[in-house]
Amino acid sequence: MDVLITGTSSGIGRATAEKFLAEGHRVWGLDVAEATIECASYQHFICDVADAASLPAGLEPEVVVNNAGVQGSADDLAVNLRGTINVTERYCFAGPCTGEKRELGRTPAPRIRSVVMVGSASAHTGSEFPVYAASKGGVAAYTKNVAGRLAPQAICNSVDPGGVATELNRPVMDDPAMWGRIMDLTPLRRWAEPEEIADWIYFVAVTNRFMTGQNLLIDGGEAGRTEFVWPD
Repeated sequence: MDVLITGTSSGIGRATAEKFLAEGHRVWGLDVAEATIECASYQHFICDVADAASLPAGLEPEVVVNNAGVQGSADDLAVNLRGTINVTERYCFAGPCTGEKRELGRTPAPRIRSVVMVGSASAHTGSEFPVYAASKGGVAAYTKNVAGRLAPQAICNSVDPGGVATELNRPVMDDPAMWGRIMDLTPLRRWAEPEEIADWIYFVAVTNRFMTGQNLLIDGGEAGRTEFVWPD
């Protein structure tokens, strides 16, 4: 299949691109940074998903993975939410989009069959930076919007990770005190590796054919952390 993945130069995006390539798919990668993957089946485009005009033309993917994101920056809403909308509306729906009122009337692009949004546990818990949490909450709601508009031709779900061992999270991973506090809140006592999240994305995008409109929380149990208090 032809697969479009955003944010492929590092972290979850790169791991996801490598997973699809290993499974024999052709991948188009979008990122503001240079390519870090060398493969005959991989083509890289440098662009900013927050700028709809910069998105490459002529691509007709069967699978779209919206992974590009930033955290705790002035661009959280522009990249995480608006960027996800820009990419989805461009490649998953047919016909021009001239405004919000036109989006609901558009039909699925002929080849699209699956869309995966990479959200965040913050959409479920409200933790993290306020604007970041709001941007990922928007992604969770937009996932359901897209699922309804793509059905019955295609599916759309989000994979919402908790902690993932990426460079973006170095500020807490490299601080022993902060890391200890985080592990106390995480029942599995570790964070996911990017490759683990990539496996979930692949399953949701390719293996799954019946689940749609769902926001899957993959956080090692952190959101459900509770302590039962009772006399001995």
